[in-house]
Amino acid sequence: MQLDVLREIANIGAGNAATALATMLKSRIEISVPHALIMPFADVPGFMGGAEAHSVGIYFHVSGPAQASILLVMPVEKAAQLLEMLLGTSPASMSGPFSNLEYSALMELGNILSSSYLNALSSFTRISFKPSPPALAVDMVGSILNTILSQYGEVSEMVLVMETGFKKDKVDVVGNIFLLPEPDSLNTLFNALGVVV
Repeated sequence: MQLDVLREIANIGAGNAATALATMLKSRIEISVPHALIMPFADVPGFMGGAEAHSVGIYFHVSGPAQASILLVMPVEKAAQLLEMLLGTSPASMSGPFSNLEYSALMELGNILSSSYLNALSSFTRISFKPSPPALAVDMVGSILNTILSQYGEVSEMVLVMETGFKKDKVDVVGNIFLLPEPDSLNTLFNALGVVV
């Protein structure tokens, strides 16, 4: 029952995100059926291809009655593809570090996607969520996760993953969105959703 509810939330959030992404890219975006799952925090690096996988992480701290963190993670190559679509730049310009404009574009994308999912979650739970400004890192997945733990303290042992495929012209874009609840926040969310923990 918990996963069914989370899947429905992920479905609405993904639809909102696809609409916003299509507006940004001025192109049709196809989405796969969202896959919501709950996994131990320790399993996240393996899920993302290993602790040493080179990735872009966009992070938000969410304040409110159910405090949490949101992390959007995508391989660097997908981030480069996405920037090419967003900014019309050529792949050759993506071989080096991202420019300030490219960082800004990725953070704006993170804002839109995280807001899409938080708005869906809020409509189901009647809980108000306030995301912080985004922080962006280009590093190994393990390092990105360790930074979150060191800067923002303890997170729940369990992580909610909203896995959705976004495609433009059959090219996969974006990545996975992780909701990292602080201890007891997952219980607060499920109680607000009316499902037994």
